[in-house]
Amino acid sequence: MAETTDIEYEMPKAYEPAAVEQKWYRFWLEQGYFRVEIDPQKKPFVIIMPPPNVTGELHIGHALTATIEDIMTRWHRMKGDPTLWLPGVDHAGIATQVVVERMLTSEGLDRHQLGKEKTRERIKQWADSRRQTIAEQHQRLGASCDWDRERYTLDEVPSRAVRTAFVRLYEKGLIYRGERIINWCPRCSTALSDLEVDHKELAGQLYYVRYPLAEDKGFITVATTRPETILGDTAVAVNPEDKRFKAMLGKKVILPAVKRVIPIVADEAVDPEFGTGAVKITPAHDPVDFEVAQRQGLPLINILNPDATMNENAGPYAGLDRFACRQAILADLEKEGLLEKVEPYHHSVGHCLRCQTIVEPIASQQWFISTTPLAQPAINAVQNGQITIIPARFTKVYLNWMENIRDWCISRQLWWGHRIPVWYCRDCGELTVTVEDAKACRHCGLTDIEQDPDVLDTWFSSALWPHSTLGWPDDSEDLRYFYPTTVMETAYDILFFWVARMIMMGLEDTGDIPFRTIYLHGLIRDERGEKMSKVKGNVINPIDTLEQYGTDALRFAVITGTSPGNDSKLTPAKLEAGRNFANKLWNATRFVVRSIPEGQTTTEIQRDSLPVEDRWILSRLAGTIATISRLMEDFQFAEAQRQIHDFLWGTFCDWYVEIAKVRLHPDAKALSPIPVLVHVLETSLRLLHPYMPFITEELWQNLKRRADLPSAASIMVAPYPDSDRTWIDPEAERIMESVIEIIHSIRNARAQYKVANSRWIEVQIYAGGLTPAITEHSPVIQALARARPVTLFETREETAVVKNNLVLVLKDTEVVIPMESMVDLEAEKARLQKEIAQVRADLERLTTRLSDSTFLTKAPATVVDKERGKLAERQDKLARLEQQLATLK
Repeated sequence: MAETTDIEYEMPKAYEPAAVEQKWYRFWLEQGYFRVEIDPQKKPFVIIMPPPNVTGELHIGHALTATIEDIMTRWHRMKGDPTLWLPGVDHAGIATQVVVERMLTSEGLDRHQLGKEKTRERIKQWADSRRQTIAEQHQRLGASCDWDRERYTLDEVPSRAVRTAFVRLYEKGLIYRGERIINWCPRCSTALSDLEVDHKELAGQLYYVRYPLAEDKGFITVATTRPETILGDTAVAVNPEDKRFKAMLGKKVILPAVKRVIPIVADEAVDPEFGTGAVKITPAHDPVDFEVAQRQGLPLINILNPDATMNENAGPYAGLDRFACRQAILADLEKEGLLEKVEPYHHSVGHCLRCQTIVEPIASQQWFISTTPLAQPAINAVQNGQITIIPARFTKVYLNWMENIRDWCISRQLWWGHRIPVWYCRDCGELTVTVEDAKACRHCGLTDIEQDPDVLDTWFSSALWPHSTLGWPDDSEDLRYFYPTTVMETAYDILFFWVARMIMMGLEDTGDIPFRTIYLHGLIRDERGEKMSKVKGNVINPIDTLEQYGTDALRFAVITGTSPGNDSKLTPAKLEAGRNFANKLWNATRFVVRSIPEGQTTTEIQRDSLPVEDRWILSRLAGTIATISRLMEDFQFAEAQRQIHDFLWGTFCDWYVEIAKVRLHPDAKALSPIPVLVHVLETSLRLLHPYMPFITEELWQNLKRRADLPSAASIMVAPYPDSDRTWIDPEAERIMESVIEIIHSIRNARAQYKVANSRWIEVQIYAGGLTPAITEHSPVIQALARARPVTLFETREETAVVKNNLVLVLKDTEVVIPMESMVDLEAEKARLQKEIAQVRADLERLTTRLSDSTFLTKAPATVVDKERGKLAERQDKLARLEQQLATLK
């Protein structure tokens, strides 16, 4: 599709999204509209897409992300900014390996049977197929990314960036290897960072266990939620200020089950209020106990294998699963009389974020980043205003986390991901840390070296995303022009996982912030406000949804009702509203296109001769454009969409188009509304395009062709509307607001009295100083309110007002409708009297029931409240019916 003139523009009666969407996306790609050119004279607008995990298909949260980012991208592109939206995908180490391992299990295999290389190849094949799917799904959503610049975290340049960043941090002493307590997932067989642990409140038990004194009679009782870890105890600790245990300090106890002798020590970390005030110290399996052991010089005894079975240090319990071991130890303790009591106990238990297995704290040799030196510049960047967080309330959340940041465990015992660029020398024992693959030990020169088997945490490569995607560590032209980027748009739930780390690493690697604005959107929930999950069965698939409703309807729905940092509901009603809006636009444009005489080009708007309704719609358009510009600058995308929707549907389609139809009637002699119809519609389509790109392109092309408009080849490269304040016309708006209010009031009266649409009613209008202006719109009032005759007077005193009239008092006017023109008076009186009698009978019954003390005391409160609600409703209805009857007497 080389030229727009090759495309068939005949408009069908109904909008068919599927036929339109693929056609225009292919056209945009072929024309190269998504590509950005470097222009040193202009400041670029840059978004780096948060890379979806290559673990499957996009979910509805991705649809929200893509829609918000595409709105910003298309808007800035239309404003003439060099605009880069760089797409990409994350290899998602642990998540991807878990998915593929499940596939292997379904085939009767596991990764150890397959071996490391074959497993990595299976993961790569699967990931590559998913990458293509994810790109295609983004294109279905209308994402106008620069696909020529698409990146993958395992690509050559990002991979070199990962190694470069690691080596630099290591050489600065900010990456170290040490034994620390880490979170261990037995299912994934890897360490996890604190952020990868999902803490859940569980109903457990607190076990009180007696530890016999080694040299005296008696015992000391400790409380624990994990009795299996008794096997790894190396001390019992009490608070030094706790007088209950003064006499026991320095003594030793015999560890139940394995009979090991351990000391009683004093440490301020002990809470005297927990349990008995004496606690067991298991340094290899508890972070607090680990710190106590460091202070007290206690040994560490690891009792777990990587799969959470008990190892050789567990003595007679070796080989048992951790929970089977718990039951075995409890049985033995009870047999020996050492289990004093058991109490119910609610506590927080860590689970692997990916597979939901209960994690184990284990002392392990891992690689860590010392984050405190990196955090301070990142704190400063937000505090001094270099980076703005939207919404602002998350600034405090961000600063609190950064000011209390802990060292980051970055090594993972996985097979999929970036290998740690460290080699161990078997001869001299030294480490070689280098960007390129090492061939020999840097220290002794010998070649008997082995690379660290672990891979880096996925979030390490993700933390480099804004600069690694632009070519860092090379001094590339893209990096110089597009970095720092403009906006980082993502969900608030990865503020710490990702956003904070990008700021730290961006400043560390480049000396500059990675982005100027952080826009945090909320989560999408179902219509009941519940989080979507496969377990609940409430997940909405965006591709299935767009095939049912159309992409533009889906985009409209996911934006509706959103605001920065707040969750929103996606309901069928929102999706239907989006589809209805698309159909409304289609029908309105089809009407305008069909109203343009064949072969006739629209003339320019003649400002000096415009009727009031033209001045009004042009004034409203100018005001709407100004409002939209302000809202978009303030990142209030949902409100901007609402305003565009309300203008197009409520102002343009429902009123101006209907008024224009009166002027387009063959018998009308008024100035043609075609130039204004075309101008307002064409401008409004450009205003809406960033939100609903497919239908706006289709309608704009149809309009452009029929009206022979001189403009760009595509709406997406046409200029975004600018507000011309000279079109603002308060007087025209006042007059038309009165005309619309009059028509509204007459329509409401017709509905209230159930007047048939075929029946014309008589109307008298008292308009004061507006009488001459409104008189000009008598034909419009007649046509749109089904009122004839319509008679206008300046004041009520100029004519007699007979009884049985309905008087409607409006803002600047009064409307009087003789009742006999709407209804048969006697029949209406009889109907109202009958309905009043029925309502009074209902009121008597409800009053009696609510006066009954037995009912009030025995009925559920909800039932009583419901009856009171009915009473209030009937009282209100009676008042309205009596008021209607009074107008007929």
